[in-house]
Amino acid sequence: MKTAHVQHFLIAITEFVLGCANVAKSGNCNDDTQAMTPPSPRNLDEQICFTLYAASMAVTRLYKPMLDRMGITYPQYLVLTALGETDGLTIGAIAERLTLESSTITPPVKRMELAGLVDRRRNREDERQVQVFLTDRGRALLGDSRCLGDELVRRSGMTGDAVQKLNRRIQSFLGAINAEAAREEVDE
Repeated sequence: MKTAHVQHFLIAITEFVLGCANVAKSGNCNDDTQAMTPPSPRNLDEQICFTLYAASMAVTRLYKPMLDRMGITYPQYLVLTALGETDGLTIGAIAERLTLESSTITPPVKRMELAGLVDRRRNREDERQVQVFLTDRGRALLGDSRCLGDELVRRSGMTGDAVQKLNRRIQSFLGAINAEAAREEVDE
């Protein structure tokens, strides 16, 4: 995708996300939001779910060769990043941070331990809990992984600030969707 197309694509996502976040917060479609919504059935390129999926896949493909050189997978990179934010998380807390099931976190963490990137230790206060800590090697690899975000910004043709602004808008959209889902669970 050429830089101009990427920028246009990201601007379109941002505008749509802002409209959807407003609808999710208010629960109402006003005329402005309806004008943004194309008639059904929608083509794939008109669906935010497909656009976000395609963007996620493109980022994963971009990262893969760099992660391969580092000797880790994308899920392992996410675990490293979560531990970089808060070292000593439990398996459950890592899973929650990554919005995954605990059972999907244990296998990559075990492989990371074998590679010397993390240490798993029983919590002294509650031996049922296993905490995960970065090793020196894991911290060094996490520092090396900064190139991933730098390359994403470079390839997007956007500034780092623009990418962060887009990220905050998508997070707002995600938050609105999750809040609505939580309200629906309470109502059931």
